Amino acid sequence: MRVTTFATGLQAGLKRRWIFLALAGASLALNPSWGQQAYPNKPVKIIGNFVAGGPNDIFARLLADGLQKELKQPFFVEAKPGAAGNLGADAVAKSPGDGYTLLVSIDTTFTTNPSLYPSMPFKPSDMKPVMVVASLGMLFGVNPNLGFKSLGDFVAVGKTTSQNFASAGNGSPGHIAMSLLKESTGVKIEHIPYKGNAPAVQAIVAGEVQAGIIATAGLAPQVQGGKVQALAVTSRQRSALLPQVPTVAEVGLKQLQLEILQLVMVPASTPESVVQTLQKAMRTVLEKPEMKARLDALDLHLLMETGKAATDRIDANRAMFSKVIQSTGMKVD
Repeated sequence: MRVTTFATGLQAGLKRRWIFLALAGASLALNPSWGQQAYPNKPVKIIGNFVAGGPNDIFARLLADGLQKELKQPFFVEAKPGAAGNLGADAVAKSPGDGYTLLVSIDTTFTTNPSLYPSMPFKPSDMKPVMVVASLGMLFGVNPNLGFKSLGDFVAVGKTTSQNFASAGNGSPGHIAMSLLKESTGVKIEHIPYKGNAPAVQAIVAGEVQAGIIATAGLAPQVQGGKVQALAVTSRQRSALLPQVPTVAEVGLKQLQLEILQLVMVPASTPESVVQTLQKAMRTVLEKPEMKARLDALDLHLLMETGKAATDRIDANRAMFSKVIQSTGMKVD
């Protein structure tokens, strides 16, 4: 009798346990976030797809420091340059979509490279924006020994005498801008690509090349030190770093008006809950007065666009740059 009672009780207990496990499994299936640890719960890697020390890398490290303080987990930066940003972007595109690998990039990796490279290691659709953080302009600078005081001077001489210019590499924004200048004005220009903004700036200072269109923040210290002559900025408005320098529109060359977007991207499969956590933390970090001051020093104009607004802005830049590349016949070597 006692054996029968024990067996019956054991069977009832096992039945209750199986019912409990089945209900728990159903709940997890309907609510996959249950039972998971809150994001982030381990270190997060930020890949910067341009050279260390350049504006993109500096911004990535500022952001990493801010997010680390805000989200209470380590955020570290790895520079992975190459192929105009394609190598670093490809590494992120092929990473798990879990929010633990982010990309800090300028938009040209997604907006110009598809038109420049016969084949890409990833599709732009393999990634999605967390945020279009800001826009930034570029500065047209020349070696001061040339004696040019305006962009008009450069164009006038360039129509009869070949000039050369430095860029941060094939397919870089400066390369595109100079190609557009060549097409729109008829100047004779030879392109000399360097591996990033910093060596391109030094080439202008040393007189290895005559000119360059490079991120304003990278050239501004050399302009302020008298080692580079600033002729114009490509942004819609004058730069706070060099308010005395006119825009290209002000000097009658509005067709050279180009702005670059600073992006944070993740693999397309990244859950929206993770993206929203990052967006909220980034807004908090970017709106701090000390961060705004650092961004001003990088000539970054805050946009903080997310969702459809961010996607639409990137798509619009892709369409614009595609037309520029097709019209100039620009190619990468």
